[in-house]
Amino acid sequence: MATNRTNVTLNDGTVIEVEKGTTIHELSKLYQPKMKYNIVGAEIDNEAVSMDTKIMRATKIEFIDVTSTNGYKINKYGLEFVTEVALKETFPDDYEVTFDHSIANGIHMTINCEKKFTLNDAKKLKSKMNEIIANDERIYNLNVEKKEAISYYNRVKATEKASNIHNLTNNIVTVYKLRNYINYFYSKMPYSTGCLNKYDLIFLGDNKLVLLFPSPDTKFKVPEYIHYQNVIKCFDVGKKYLSALKVPYIADLNKVVSDCKIESLVQIVETNFNNEIYKLCDDIIKKKAKYVLLAGPSSSGKTTTTKKVALQLRSRGYEVLVISVDDYFKNRVDSPKDENGNYDFESLASLDLKLLNKQLKDLIAGKKVSLPTYNFALGEKEYKTDPIKLGENAIILMEGLHSINDEMTPDLDPTLKYKVYLSPFIPLNIDRHNYFSTTDLRLMRRIVRDNRTRATDVGATITYWHKVRRGEEKYIFPYINNVDYILNTSLLYEVGVLKVFVEPLLYSVKSNSPAYNEARRLIDSLRVFFPIPSDYVPDESILREFIGKSIFENYK
Repeated sequence: MATNRTNVTLNDGTVIEVEKGTTIHELSKLYQPKMKYNIVGAEIDNEAVSMDTKIMRATKIEFIDVTSTNGYKINKYGLEFVTEVALKETFPDDYEVTFDHSIANGIHMTINCEKKFTLNDAKKLKSKMNEIIANDERIYNLNVEKKEAISYYNRVKATEKASNIHNLTNNIVTVYKLRNYINYFYSKMPYSTGCLNKYDLIFLGDNKLVLLFPSPDTKFKVPEYIHYQNVIKCFDVGKKYLSALKVPYIADLNKVVSDCKIESLVQIVETNFNNEIYKLCDDIIKKKAKYVLLAGPSSSGKTTTTKKVALQLRSRGYEVLVISVDDYFKNRVDSPKDENGNYDFESLASLDLKLLNKQLKDLIAGKKVSLPTYNFALGEKEYKTDPIKLGENAIILMEGLHSINDEMTPDLDPTLKYKVYLSPFIPLNIDRHNYFSTTDLRLMRRIVRDNRTRATDVGATITYWHKVRRGEEKYIFPYINNVDYILNTSLLYEVGVLKVFVEPLLYSVKSNSPAYNEARRLIDSLRVFFPIPSDYVPDESILREFIGKSIFENYK
């Protein structure tokens, strides 16, 4: 006999019986007292679902908050929508917000208007946001026909959004409505605005603001804002460059592909990157540096960049020695351990700093030095090469996690050190309200490289990613403001190439994997990109470090 009730398993393993047709949102109100932080969404079978979803069968529902990757994204996009609506209602003239890129646990944004946006204006904007959040206003999901959505965005002069929707294959698209405003975001949204009550708005001047909100690492605490002026400048320079090329949005890049002009654009972009390497080397020589110390987060292209810099300096007559910090690990028996009793190879204490500093000083002093090679299988340093002696015009390049931290090289003359931070600050926006994440770009690079070179399971790479990010935030990011040069290693066209390699790998992640939801999110983020053949990628490109066939693979 049919029943109108079914069982639901909740986060803590509790099984309750509910009436069929109960929405996930209705159930969330009952479960919220058991959650430490605000519920922002829900997952079924490791996949985010709308809070409007009706429960019709026995299932397991995982309520999520900002401490999960998916919850963080939902919270972020919800706050973006609130910001946009608050701006429109506070300043009814032609005020438009552009969400430029992520920065310091937040979003850097620009207020586009004819007038100067002041600190007082920022206070008015925040007051309106507080009102919308305090009212706990409903965010509606609207499933509309593709043609209707295209027509709407053309009508409101958001042509880049119309073009993106045109390039999607599905005939129905989901848009969101808050008050009288409709927008399209690449994520699920909260059911209502009340859960978005943890945020801050920082006024930077020059019509620039930063929207801060909790991250998985900060839990439900709004992080303190750290101003990375040179990183912001990198993005600004990149955006101006894309404007000059007339490709500020993905839709513009897709048109280059469909017009069969991508090969020419690839050459232009690669030439520009090589010009940046040339300018970096100019500055190294101008500063008379002897130690060039390079650091950057995972999959920034450090290996290829270091080799390009070495090649450029050698072409100018300098003797260059490339040293890997990894060769200076302490023998494993002497390595420090973390709180769980595991070897902590990311800690600065894992390096033999005394040996490293002595050898670097001796090399520049013209002394003969026997360099170590670390045997990771045995966990010991080995000395298998002949001693090295450098000439007077020598420059040492050293890349490693702690390179831009002066505590790694305390014995070196600071006037001889030149610190470089590199990362792929991709300035290409999906549209004015959605940008392509630098973190996602690095993750895709890593998935492709690790699968190609180590046969690493895609799910394992995704699952381990948060640990990688935690190490970066602890050991690299605090020192960014103290570097001599910041190098943007992103390439305008690269996501289209990576799509060809990474998409099949992401589809291989099974629905029962903890990485499934993240894999699907990445697949969704790639939908608006046209694929670009790797045949157009030069063999000296930084992208080859990840997709293979790099000319630098055997270059020392």
